[in-house]
Amino acid sequence: MLTESITFLLSHYFIVIPLVGLIAAGISLWHRNRGHDPAVVFEALLSFYCSCAIGLNYLCNFVMHVFFAKMAADFIGWPNSPFQYEVGFASLGFGVVGLLAFRRDFGLRLAAVTGPAFFLWGAAGGHLYQIIAHHNFSPGNAGAVFWTDLFLPAWGFVLLAGWRKTNL
Repeated sequence: MLTESITFLLSHYFIVIPLVGLIAAGISLWHRNRGHDPAVVFEALLSFYCSCAIGLNYLCNFVMHVFFAKMAADFIGWPNSPFQYEVGFASLGFGVVGLLAFRRDFGLRLAAVTGPAFFLWGAAGGHLYQIIAHHNFSPGNAGAVFWTDLFLPAWGFVLLAGWRKTNL
C-alpha cells in the first residue's frame, strides 16, 4: 500500500506539487492571521504558485525528462528521443525562474507565469493531436497531464490579475 501511494504521488507530481503550494499558501495565511485582506490572500497564493506550481514542478519535470527520460517517454506514450533532454532543460529554466519569482515584483512573476503557460498550452495542443491522430490515450498524454496543461496556466493568470488588481 505504501509503495503504491508513493508511486502514485511521484507519477502525479504535476498535480501534487501545485496542491502542496495551495496548502502552503493556506498555512501561510493562517499564520499571518490578517483576516481576508485580498492583497494578502493573492500575495500568498501567487507566491506559492510561483514557487511550487512553477518552480518545484518544473524542477521535477527537469529531473524526469533528463535523468528518467525513458520512463517519462513511456508515460507519455512516445518513444524516447534526444528531445526529452531539450524539454528537461527548458523545464530547468522555467523552474529556476519560478523559484526566483517567489516573493518578487509583478514583472518577474508575469514572466514566470507566461513562459510555462505557453509551453503547457502548446503541449496540450500536442497531446490533443496525439489523441485524435494516433489514439494515444497514455496517462501522460490524455490523463491528468492534459488537464493540468490547460488549467494550471489559467489559474496562474487569474492569480496574476488578482494580485495586480489588489496591489495597485
